[in-house]
Amino acid sequence: MPGGLVRILVNGISRVRMQGFSQKAGYLEGAAVKVAEVSRNATGEEALRRVILKRLLDWLDKLRDGEEASEIAKSIEEPGVLADYAASQLPLKLVIRQQILEMTDVEARLRRIGSLLDTEVDIANLESKLNREVRGKMDQQQKEYYLREKIKAIHDELGDKVDKDTEVQELRDKIKKMKLDEDIEKALLKETDRLDSMPPMMAESAIIRTYLDLAMALPWKKETKDRLDLNEAQKVLDEDHYGLNKVKDRIIEYLAVKQLTNSLKGPILCFVGPPGTGKTSIARSIARAMNRKYVRVSLGGVRDEAEIRGHRRTYIGALPGRILSGMKQAGVKNPVFLLDEIDKMTADMRGDPSSALLEVLDPEQNHTFSDHFLELPFDLSKVFWITTANVLSNIPRPLMDRMEIIDFTSYTEDEKVQIAKKYLVPKQIKENGLKASQAKFSDAVLRRIISGYTRESGVRRLEKMIGTVCRRIGKSLLMNDEVPLSVSVKNLEKLLGPVKFLPDTVHKDDEVGIVTGMAWTQVGGEVLETEAVAVKGRGRLMLTGQLGSVMKESAEAGVTYIRSRAEALGLAEDFYTKTDLHIHLPEGAIPKDGPSAGITMATAITSALTGKAVRHDVAMTGEITLRGTVLPVGGIKEKVIAAHRAGIKKILLPEQNRRDMVDVPQSVQDDVKFVFVHHMDEVLAQALVKS
Repeated sequence: MPGGLVRILVNGISRVRMQGFSQKAGYLEGAAVKVAEVSRNATGEEALRRVILKRLLDWLDKLRDGEEASEIAKSIEEPGVLADYAASQLPLKLVIRQQILEMTDVEARLRRIGSLLDTEVDIANLESKLNREVRGKMDQQQKEYYLREKIKAIHDELGDKVDKDTEVQELRDKIKKMKLDEDIEKALLKETDRLDSMPPMMAESAIIRTYLDLAMALPWKKETKDRLDLNEAQKVLDEDHYGLNKVKDRIIEYLAVKQLTNSLKGPILCFVGPPGTGKTSIARSIARAMNRKYVRVSLGGVRDEAEIRGHRRTYIGALPGRILSGMKQAGVKNPVFLLDEIDKMTADMRGDPSSALLEVLDPEQNHTFSDHFLELPFDLSKVFWITTANVLSNIPRPLMDRMEIIDFTSYTEDEKVQIAKKYLVPKQIKENGLKASQAKFSDAVLRRIISGYTRESGVRRLEKMIGTVCRRIGKSLLMNDEVPLSVSVKNLEKLLGPVKFLPDTVHKDDEVGIVTGMAWTQVGGEVLETEAVAVKGRGRLMLTGQLGSVMKESAEAGVTYIRSRAEALGLAEDFYTKTDLHIHLPEGAIPKDGPSAGITMATAITSALTGKAVRHDVAMTGEITLRGTVLPVGGIKEKVIAAHRAGIKKILLPEQNRRDMVDVPQSVQDDVKFVFVHHMDEVLAQALVKS
């Protein structure tokens, strides 16, 4: 044979046991003793032979070249010989072959071979099954390949370019044309390669395609040029909104600094104020004044961190967060981006969305903002961020520190009239298909609507009322009424129904235990009378009118102050052990809370205990301490306007609230006397009627 190899076929004749070996010239000589086979049960051995033969033939049938071996096996009639032949055909280890060779008991050898055959038959069956499955998959892949090639040929015939290869190449070309940073371009090309390497029917293929569509739609480099003409910007702001001078001045300041430096990052403003005061609409005007794109995202009710940062792509149905979705919508990297109702977010088991906003609204971090879906740094530093809120208390402090707070206070009646004349009336006349001559709103009509049909800080309900008037005027014109309706004070009840709100009034006489306080609500300021009555009892303090915990604590602090001043007030030292005090704030169905009524309740209690009347033309607000110190409170502008509307002539305010007088209209300041107090003793001196 090639290479000098020699192949020898040895046929065994019988079993022998070697006794020893001796070395001869060129070969080994061995001494052996023939071993006789042991046969105890011929019938049993024959039965085992037939079983072994059948199993051996089954196994050989599964082999490609097992036909010759099968014919040999069929010709063997001796049980022991068949066992030896089966052992020679099976793929056994050398150790097992030696064990079988040493077995002289024919029956035992047959049983061992039977066990080994069972194992090999099972293995052969499994291999056959796996081969069929692999062949089936290969056939399916071949089928799919054939169909794809056929579809490709059809598209080529039609001139279409929608096959996968073309799409992937187009994606690569678009990515390279975008001139992105090297790291970002490399990451997108890597995802494109992944898309190219996987079959279209895989679920991950759709996720990667969504990912690439988002990444390529984001404005990585594109931005608009700011309008730096300050006079033009001021003109646009004045056209859209009446008043709001603080906001307008801040925008003009930003544009001025940007014009001087040309490298200013986008500011982060937070508009805080009651509903309807123009927080959302001024954001749109700012975008128009600066010649920027405008995007608004409402955060009211958002409670999932993923709404801000997006979902990781490992999740089913993963989507980018609202920030990147908004940037995609804007199409530029420097829009005016409004995050509306930021105080309405809540946290739950899915995370705290306000914490996710920390990176977005931090000028030191947002130039590398990372969305969980995109997983690439995106520059948000040039965005002009604006947030809105009704109250500051619901905004987490770390988030608040990143923003510049601008307060939106309530509009005065005069301001509402001007806003209605310049903006609301023309808008509603146009929307309802009327002409200016068909619906003329005089100042008297507008003031009547404001006072009798609306009670709000802003002008949202006022606009709805004006719209209602316009619709009913239009209806009257189209139905050819004999006497067409016109807009007048006399006709308002026909147009809007009975007056819904009566003017705030206070009691006309000085009375014991009744004090006029001032309160702030989300719809504006209002006067709030506080009643106190002292009766014989055991020192109980009763509070009614749905008072909150803070207001209850203010009442208790007032009682403690009065006890500490009992001698100076002419009260017995143990008066509290024999007297029950009952404090009530009318409109008991409306919940009330806050520290502002502290001095009001203390004054009412003092009046009830001493029997001294309280001046009816005096109103007050302020927090009280146990030692009688008067602390500042909020909402001064709204409270003062409400008190003035109710006919109050003297208002007591904490000394530290003197700084808030800049927001109070000059007409109110001229008509009301303001007294600023440090201590409760000063309040009592001003409020109680001197005997």
